[in-house]
This record gives sequence, C-alpha cells and structure tokens, in this order.
Amino acid sequence: GLLERLDSGDVVVGDGSFLLTLEKRGYVKAGLWTPEAVVEHPNAVRQLHMEFLRAGSDVMQTFTFSASEDNMESQWEAVNTAACDLAREVADKGDALVAGGICQTSLYAHHKDELEIFARKNVDFLIAEYFEHAVEAVWAVEVLKESGKPVAATMCIGPEGDMHGVTPGECAVKLVKAGASVVGVNCRFGPWTSLKTVSLMKEALQAAGLKAHLVQSLGFHMPDCGKGGFLDLPEYPFALEPRVATRWDVQKYAREAYNLGVRYIGGCCGFEPYHIRAIAEELAPERGFLPPASEKHGSWGSGLNTHTKPWIRARFPPGTCVISHAIGIAFFCKIFFSASPSDPDFLNRSTTDIPHL
Repeated sequence: GLLERLDSGDVVVGDGSFLLTLEKRGYVKAGLWTPEAVVEHPNAVRQLHMEFLRAGSDVMQTFTFSASEDNMESQWEAVNTAACDLAREVADKGDALVAGGICQTSLYAHHKDELEIFARKNVDFLIAEYFEHAVEAVWAVEVLKESGKPVAATMCIGPEGDMHGVTPGECAVKLVKAGASVVGVNCRFGPWTSLKTVSLMKEALQAAGLKAHLVQSLGFHMPDCGKGGFLDLPEYPFALEPRVATRWDVQKYAREAYNLGVRYIGGCCGFEPYHIRAIAEELAPERGFLPPASEKHGSWGSGLNTHTKPWIRARFPPGTCVISHAIGIAFFCKIFFSASPSDPDFLNRSTTDIPHL
C-alpha cells in the first residue's frame, strides 16, 4: 500500500494532468471541468492513464475531479464508478496503486456519496485535493477517514496560505490532526513556489511534533501570480503553453523535492506524461529502475549523441549533455522568469548560472 511504500523510504511517483490535457485533446469542456469523459470517451481516459503508467507513475488517480452530484447531477454515480474501473484496469497492468480523489463541493454529504463508491471499488487510498480553505479540507479528511483507508490531503495554496489567511504550516497541522497521513499542495502554483509552500508545511509539522509524508504536485511557471494562483492570470486556461515547465525544469524540481524530504512526487495541470518520465528518470537511482517510456529516451538529452548530424552529435559527447547556445538562452530565460522577486539571487542571475545539463 501507499504508506508501506513511503514508510520503507520508497519514492512514489504520482500521475499528472487530466483536465487540461483532455481539454486540449477535445474530451473535456473548460469551465466547470467535469469528467464525464470517463463515460463518453473511456478510451481517451484509458490511454492517458496508460501513458502515465508507462512514464513511471506509481499511482493511478481516479478521474473524478468535480464528479460530485452538485456538478454531475444524475451522472455522478456512473462517472465515479467508471473512473474507478478505468484506473484499476490500468493500474493492474503495472505495480500501481489506485487513489480515489475528491475535491471541493457544496455539500459535506457529497463526499460521503463518492466515498461509498470508492469503498465498493476498493481503491487503495484516498486523496482530498484542490482545497483553498483549510476548514473544508479538514471536513473532507474527516469523511474519508471513515473508510479506514489511508488519506492524502493537498491544498491549492501558495506561501501566503489559504483564502482566510491560515498559513501553510497551520493547514498542514490541521490536516494531520484530522487524520491525513500525507499532506501537501497541488495545482495553481509553479514548482518553485510549491516547494517553498511544502517547506513551510514541513517546518510546522516538525515544530508540532507531527510526522507526515509530503505529497507535491504542480503545474506551470507562475512567479507573477497572486494568492489565487494561475486562476488570476489572463492566460488561464487557454494560453498557458508558454509557461509550461520543460523536462529539464521538472528533473530539477524532482531532485529538489526529494532533497526537501518529499517522497510522493507527482504533477497537476500542465504535467504531461513526459514530465512524469522526467521525475522517474531523475529519481531512478533512488528507485532502482527506469520507466518503460525511457526505452526511447535518454535522460538529460543524451540520446542526441546518436543524431545523424555530426555538429549536433558534437554537442552531446557520450556521457555528457552540453546545451547549445540557442537552448541555453531559452533555458536561461525560463530560469529567470520562474525566479521569485523575493529570491535574493533574482537580480544576480547571469549566463554563468546556466547549468551544464
């Protein structure tokens, strides 16, 4: 199970984006972001699960975001049931766990309705995700704990805390005391902001004498966001592509998350299967293996040393990966753009800071 893996020190790689990815592919309508695709287009959802599994995901989360009765009306039961079946079908093709997921809803009772289906379908653990108010997240954890299964809880907050000013540390402590075994953040904020938020959570848990595994999820680079994260950006949701993290960004994020003590590392909006592969490749030494999707991919671009053009091969001698001038400029711009003005090194970045990948 999840806790056994985490307690033994294993790295658990989560999955990535479903809503935004399936919207781009034509199976989800932006706005309410409901997951009826599990019934209308099950092959599309199955395929995305398979892509994440092949990329290295250890968890198949049910595609049940906004699948409560207040959003889905009469379809909610069929949608939750189909989502569980699809996740289990794919998980059984590998050594993956199934997580039943719930999010914000208008009625406490809707959580119980979904929980009944998750219990009937025997998911391996439960996730309460995308909560912007700590009190609502606590309510969700209390409901999910009734199942007797492990509960993870993530909030869509940044370093400023929730919408009522509850700090990230206070949020984490409340969630653990409510019964969550795994706490962290997901969505709305970019990787470096999210790592800072998780660090604040970890400090508070240690100060309170509590222990919890930390789950970390993220989407795009958003250093210029306010408290509401990417929802406040004019680009949301149809013009976010220029902000998508590169695979190099994600490998760096995975390593920094691991060094912070995070052992459940996945992604949210903007996280495609190749991003998950980047996590799995970066942490392959700790996990002891590479994912199947790495059969056609060399970590840090090493595969380019087999390129048909000799001048491209010259950039990537065996065992190394040296970025080209053009790629270096693009990577530098990404690093600079994703730095926070509160970062003391923000104004001191230079081309010498570009890593030799």
